[in-house]
Amino acid sequence: MKSGFVAILGRPNVGKSTLLNALTGEKVAIVTAKPQTTRNRIMGVLEVPARKGKHPAAQIVFVDTPGVHKPGSQLDRRMLQEVYDALEARDVVLVLVDATRRVKLQGSGNGEEKGTGNREQGTEPKDGETKTGVPQVSILRPGRDAGMDKELSSRSPNWSSEDEFLFSMVRKLDCPVFLVLTKIDLVAKDQLLPMIDSLAKQHNFAQIIPVSARKRDGLDVLVEKIVEALPAGERYFPRDQYTDQPMRFMVAELIRERILVETGEEVPYASAVVIERFEEPQPSSKTNEITRISAAIYCEREGQKAILIGKGGSKLKEIGTSARKQIESLLGTRVYLELHVIVEPGWRESKTFVESLDWRNQLEKLAERQTEQDE
Repeated sequence: MKSGFVAILGRPNVGKSTLLNALTGEKVAIVTAKPQTTRNRIMGVLEVPARKGKHPAAQIVFVDTPGVHKPGSQLDRRMLQEVYDALEARDVVLVLVDATRRVKLQGSGNGEEKGTGNREQGTEPKDGETKTGVPQVSILRPGRDAGMDKELSSRSPNWSSEDEFLFSMVRKLDCPVFLVLTKIDLVAKDQLLPMIDSLAKQHNFAQIIPVSARKRDGLDVLVEKIVEALPAGERYFPRDQYTDQPMRFMVAELIRERILVETGEEVPYASAVVIERFEEPQPSSKTNEITRISAAIYCEREGQKAILIGKGGSKLKEIGTSARKQIESLLGTRVYLELHVIVEPGWRESKTFVESLDWRNQLEKLAERQTEQDE
């Protein structure tokens, strides 16, 4: 038996949560097209059965993290701390790089962006290749081109400096670091091999594995290589548990996901959701089971509140209706969901408020309240 923790790192919107959900087969993390959707460390647990002649049974605990970016607010600093915390206890690290954005970065030297292109139609992969025609696993050579960072910086200062910030986080790690190239189904195969060669110079990666979470291309190889790298050990979680998150937090995240989808501009990033009441059905109630939930949506300005509520409450109702359907699917009961909006000026710069959003801190406070009530 093998087991261990695998930290998933990457820039915002590279597909970390999408990969986590695809690997576990569950909606462990919310996913939207907007960057910085994930704000907390989220664990997803995968049970891997033994394969005769290949590997023993294993339990992989994936740790999804917020997108790595240079912090500009207290919320950003808290998110970056979540990344560092994930690196404290890890057996393997996956560094995700979005292949489509890498193509744009490499093509920006002459002021033009190369198209991502489409995968060639009507061709079957050769043995040892993914459907995109590139090797499923690339065994890398050590060493690094000293001029690479300088060259990238001159081409695209923002992207290269943020990429360098990400790579600098893993260079001092003493565990296997895999580079996982994501969204390869959206990139022409003739652009992938030069991209892999360029990225190989950034760090002596244990493996480079191109994947498409959407098409599940390369995922089996990724899991197999992770199991090979894990130490022997017993399970950290029961077989049937797929995440460490409590239901309250998952419900809050589903509501926040709808805010991210239904609103634009600065509103999604200035919004936070806190569950104020979570009443589960009584065990004796066999019919008409209803979970009653009350949640507060925090924002920073009155204008943002107006957008969240909408004309005659239409936007808040739309957010609530969409969220309720997903929550009912998660809980397996009917749900009565009550939402209201509270203005908390500058909450993203308040260390106390930001830390109160961590579900671990919320659970501690709930336990304290319960103790006070029992006394």
